[in-house]
Amino acid sequence: MANIVAIVGRPNVGKSTLFNRLTESRKAIVDDFSGVTRDRHYETAEWIGKKFTVIDTGGFVHGSDDIFEEAIRDQVHIAIEEASVIVFMVDVTTGITDLDDEIADLLRRSSKPVYVVANKVDHAKLHHDSAEFYAFGLGEVYNISSATGSGTGELLDAVVSHFPEQEEEEDDALPKFTIVGRPNVGKSSLTNALLGVDRNIVTEIAGTTRDSIRIHYKQFGHEFLLIDTAGLRRKSKVNEDIEFYSVMRTIKALEDSDVVILMLDANDGIEAQDINIFHLAEKNKKGIMIVVNKWDTIEKDHKTSKEFEAKIKEKIAPFSDVPIIFTSVTEKQRIFKVVETAMEVYQNKTKKISTSKLNDVMLEIIENYPPPSTKGKYIKIKYATQLPGRSPMFAFFCNLPQYIKDPYKRFVENKLRDNFDFKGVPIQIYFRQK
Repeated sequence: MANIVAIVGRPNVGKSTLFNRLTESRKAIVDDFSGVTRDRHYETAEWIGKKFTVIDTGGFVHGSDDIFEEAIRDQVHIAIEEASVIVFMVDVTTGITDLDDEIADLLRRSSKPVYVVANKVDHAKLHHDSAEFYAFGLGEVYNISSATGSGTGELLDAVVSHFPEQEEEEDDALPKFTIVGRPNVGKSSLTNALLGVDRNIVTEIAGTTRDSIRIHYKQFGHEFLLIDTAGLRRKSKVNEDIEFYSVMRTIKALEDSDVVILMLDANDGIEAQDINIFHLAEKNKKGIMIVVNKWDTIEKDHKTSKEFEAKIKEKIAPFSDVPIIFTSVTEKQRIFKVVETAMEVYQNKTKKISTSKLNDVMLEIIENYPPPSTKGKYIKIKYATQLPGRSPMFAFFCNLPQYIKDPYKRFVENKLRDNFDFKGVPIQIYFRQK
């Protein structure tokens, strides 16, 4: 991950549009008001065979009293430290502003290569207007239009000239964990606590994180991709377009992931929205674990966590075989338990059981408790095997599969869970004609 390109500039000059174009994605939210991008976004891009990471920083606003802008300013400083090349973006339609000058001032002091990019040069008449940006003293000005993509080629040629040739790396094999939950339950705080640095902006206001943020985590013998998502609200609350994008993106992140870490606030318990997320994950056959955060704020006795657990399991039934962990992110309580449990759930999800072992265990159980006969016909289950797939699927071969009812399916599933550890993973069971 050595090659990093950071896109900096004041709000609303088109940084996210360029980011989306370079990475060929809709990762960064683009909207017409200032300050939509709040966190640094990381995404990989490739140009003439060289791979690099693009960082989209939030708009840089100087001396503003808005707490987000304060935080965004720090983000720009961090980006300058992290990046190998900086793309400084200005808007040709507004010309140089005081803010642009301040950023240019910062960039002149850094030893990193800086490219000045005049954006919104949508037609030939605007080409000459960009000459004023030479006043920054940062060298060549590149005219581009992020929206149409003209001029980005020359810019990329210049940018990648700084990068060495590199060898291939394998990324897809890593387990992906997604943290989901309602706004302000502490999802970003958990990622920050795990990483030990403040990667995400965290404030007391619900809805600070608006995008899903991906982080490669490699510590203490665990390696995985962690995806921090924006909070999911009830539909009636999704009034801003931005919020809508976030919800869509969370759902997409959830579909991409292997294990879903559902975070709850201990003070609120599990609400309808959480149960929806839970069932969504279950429907997508993801591994699931529940983290009850802010546990330090609850009055407890020796039975509290057991009762809380029972309440949750009652609400998420019938699939209640999921690990539940009580944490406090601010107090750093049981944070690594979350990682360990997520790894266990991932292992359960990818577990393969040999056919002989499966038959030894299950056929004996089925013989002792055969499916109830229907219309005087007896159902004989002869053979079971695990089907190949991303999550556990089992096929049981029998003479009359159409007569097997749901209660018996659940019985078989529970017996599978009792004998082989499938905690946190939905199981699919099929009865087929032999």
